[in-house]
Amino acid sequence: MDKQHRKNRITILVIFAMSVIPFGIAWYLAKHPGTVRLGTNHGELISPPLATEVGEFSGADAFSAENIGELKGHWILVNPVAGPCGEICREALYKTNQIGLMVGKDIARIRRLALVFDSNLPLPAEWRDDGRLLKALPAPSLQQKLTTINPSPLPDGSLLIMDPLGNLMMKYAPGYDPYQVRDDLSKLLRISQIG
Repeated sequence: MDKQHRKNRITILVIFAMSVIPFGIAWYLAKHPGTVRLGTNHGELISPPLATEVGEFSGADAFSAENIGELKGHWILVNPVAGPCGEICREALYKTNQIGLMVGKDIARIRRLALVFDSNLPLPAEWRDDGRLLKALPAPSLQQKLTTINPSPLPDGSLLIMDPLGNLMMKYAPGYDPYQVRDDLSKLLRISQIG
């Protein structure tokens, strides 16, 4: 009889634990949401996405002014350029070119954009030879919106991804791995119903 009571008590304790422990875990995760990283993306999601308009971008040269409409309906790899384009900036632009080549057949769905914040800076000579790189100046309204992503100017070498509807939705820190960006971009292109 004593053995049967012990088994019953253990059964009751197990049932009690099975009903209480999940609520305890859920409460802990609600209080500490950063504990578990959800998703498989490598970049940082911009939440909520930052909506932009094509009119907030103006071409920094004749080629870009003529083709600025390409920003609509395409996935855009945006390289912010706050000052003179040094080694970090050049490396980031090279990486976005390589990412475009790595996506293979989806290359037609992607555009590259150098977002130049200082209109007085001369554009580097190699930019003129790059027929796939758009150069744009942000409108003051766009510069104001970008402060919600990063209070200080976006650092050279960073990367933003803009969806075909003009929403800035993902960002990468300087020194990002182009293979990780390619993986994220490939997933976006695969599931996208737009662009």
